[in-house]
Formats: sequence, structure tokens, C-alpha cells
Amino acid sequence: MSLPANLQTDEASPDWLNKGDNAWQLTAATLVGMQSVPGLVILYGSIVKKKWAVNSAFMALYAFAAVLVCWVGWGYQMSFGKNFIHFMGRPDVSLDEKFLLERTFVGYLPNATMIYFQFVFAAITLILIAGALLGRMNFHAWMLFVPLWLTFSYTIGAYSMWCPGGWFNSSVFVAVILLQVGPRASKDRERFPPNNIILMLAGAGLLWMGWTGFNGGDPYTVSVDASLAVLNTHVCTATSLLTWLFLDILFFGKPSVIGATQGMITGLVCITPAAGVVQGWAAIIMGIMSGSIPWYTMMVLHKKFWLLKQVDDTMAVFHTHAVAGSLGGILTGLFANPKLCRLFYLVDDWQHYIGLLYGLQSGRPAAGFKQLGIQLLGIVFVIGVNVVVTSLICLLIRLVVPLRLADEELQIGDDAIHGEEAYALWGDGEKFESRISSVYGAEDYHTGPKGEVQMA
Repeated sequence: MSLPANLQTDEASPDWLNKGDNAWQLTAATLVGMQSVPGLVILYGSIVKKKWAVNSAFMALYAFAAVLVCWVGWGYQMSFGKNFIHFMGRPDVSLDEKFLLERTFVGYLPNATMIYFQFVFAAITLILIAGALLGRMNFHAWMLFVPLWLTFSYTIGAYSMWCPGGWFNSSVFVAVILLQVGPRASKDRERFPPNNIILMLAGAGLLWMGWTGFNGGDPYTVSVDASLAVLNTHVCTATSLLTWLFLDILFFGKPSVIGATQGMITGLVCITPAAGVVQGWAAIIMGIMSGSIPWYTMMVLHKKFWLLKQVDDTMAVFHTHAVAGSLGGILTGLFANPKLCRLFYLVDDWQHYIGLLYGLQSGRPAAGFKQLGIQLLGIVFVIGVNVVVTSLICLLIRLVVPLRLADEELQIGDDAIHGEEAYALWGDGEKFESRISSVYGAEDYHTGPKGEVQMA
């Protein structure tokens, strides 16, 4: 029986290529890319004080471009290529057409698709780090930090956990670099109003919906499990947002828009390791916990513990990613459903991956404790590697350029750093009370030669 013309194999469509999977993987990758550009570019540029809008948005845009060049130059092969040392692949370029058109290591996709898909994950990781450093890091230091951290930290974690040949196949470092760079200027720490909350919500919305590709693309195939991963992602995120919102209302009396955005982010981060391997009720529980535990660490513990108070984290990345991410990893070890794990990982032994709760239920507690231990080991490994490598990178950069902006640049912001400003507006969030209509009539004022309002 002959296949329809659109399914016939040829040089451009080899017999191993699944066109549906490839189309979805490219779409998922683009959705993840849009989380960064324009999603986080908009979010960062609007959630900060007006004088930092350009710098904050551009830190994200620069990282996206720099990571892509490094990724095809050597990063992808170090993360998913042939073994070089125990925890790192061999550096090599990913630009040769023969390699790009070959079948990748998993699924029915070409290497070009996998390189693109994995790139957007690497890019958003660096951009999320930028969120903690807004309003104080030397941009030239950031230009060096991005390729160095991608090369010597991200690739180690990626190879160890995701590459089939890695030893561990299954965002505490932010605090390290924050301590190295130092806090924002005292005035910015005391008052840091967002310059445009509406635009902030637009960026947050792109981040949320883009996470469809983040978790829906992880199975590398158009499957029922990919659908489950997408639904669980949004269920957990909505629950987390509402939980954070209710806690803000209960303890502070007002529904904070910025707080709800933080709750959204913690839900997205928490569900990510579990999206395709837990049931819907577990996604609800994870949403409640991701909306409450990071809320407590941010709103209560951060203000009580001396060490946490030394960490000036602009976007609260430590709480929204390190705390929420660790929480997600642990809860995955509890709630992972063995049947869903079989569908996600496509393994024949459906008991190969099993959460602790299902291990206890099925009389296999040892297997459940083993999986929970693997999750904890992964968290400890990633933290350890990133703390050491990030510290060394910061020390190295300091030999070339200062990590921190000069005091004058901290006071001025965008204009001193880039020679550009985001808005031709007055003030930094202060309410301008015009006296034209309340004290004097409009006819008592005229416009001066520089556009200033002067009395007649």
C-alpha cells in the first residue's frame, strides 16, 4: 500500500522523520523563545524603576543573542554531544549541514530542531539570572558573564542530567553572584516602583502562555503525555497565582498585582519537573504549595534572617526559582505516577520511575525512596556546581572589569550606561500634582524654550 504524497519519504523527509513531532517541537521552541523575547524583555523593562527600564530590558535581549552564538559554537555539543569528561561533553561546533540534518539522539527529529529547542532553554536560564541583578550590574561584566556561565556551569548541569551519556540522567547560585555584585543603590532599595504595571502584565502573560512549549515540548513528541503536561502546567500556575493573591489579601489587605505575578512564576517553576508525570490533583497541591511556601520565604523569612537580608534580589529570583524549583523537584519525587512516567520516558518497565507515595501504595517503598533520593541528589549537585563555578567566574571577571556599576551610574541609570532613556516622562513613579487647574488658571502658565512650564 502506497503512502499519501505528503508522507512519502525523500531526501528532505527521511523515513525516520516524524513531521508532526518536528512541527510541534519547532513550535514549542518558538513559544519558549517568546518567553524571553519579547516576554521577559517587556517584563524586566516595565517592572523596574523608570531609570533602569532600558538597561533591564537590554540585559535580557543581549543574553538571548549571545547564548545562541555560543550554543551553536560549542555549547550544544558540550551539553548533549560526545563524552569529554565525566560531566561534560566535548566542545565542538554545531553548524555543519551533515550534522544538522541527521537524526538527533532522541525522538524522530533532526539535530537542527533539537539544537534550537535546547537553545531557548539555555537562553531563558541566563535571562532569569539577569532578573536578580537588575539595577546594579556593570553591563560589560554581564557581557562576559553570559558566555562564561553558559560554558562552565549550564553545560555541566545539562550534560549531567539530560544527556543520555550523563551520570545523572533523570538557583541558589543567584545568591552567590548577588553577594559578589552587591546591592542596588540605597535609594533604589528603599523605593523601586515599577514604571508600567500594564506592560509588566503583558510580559507576564507571554511568560505564562509560552510555558506551554516549555513543558509541552519536553516529551519530544506529539503525545497524550504532552497534552497532560500542558494542562498540568496551567492548572498549577493558576492555583499558585490565586494562593499567593489570597495570602496577600489575608495578611496585607490588598490584592497585589506584582504579588500575583510572583505567584504565577512560582507555579510555573514548581510544576516544570513534574508536568508530564503527575496527575491533575497533584498539580493542584503543587500549586497551593508553590503559592504559599515561596510566599512565606519571601515575605517573612527574608525579612528575619540576616543572611537573606544581605541578598538584594531585584526580581526575587531566589524565592521564585531556587525555592520553587527545589520544591518542585522534591514534590515530583513524591507524586510521580509510574504509568505517566512510562508514557513520558517511553520505557518498557512501567515501575522504573515511581514517586514515594505510589511506592508506598504499591508496596515498593524502596523504589519510591530511591526516586526521592535521586531528586534530592540532583538538587544538591546543581547547587554545588553552580555555587563553585559562579564564584570562580565572578572572581575572574573582576580581574577584567568591575562587577558593579560606578556610584554615578547607579544614581543616573540608563542615560549614564547606554546614553538612552525609555520614556520622556517626569520622575520615577512619583505622583505629579499639577497646580495649573487647582491653584492657578491655565492662562497663568506658558511653555519655556526647553518645553518647561513657566509662570506668565
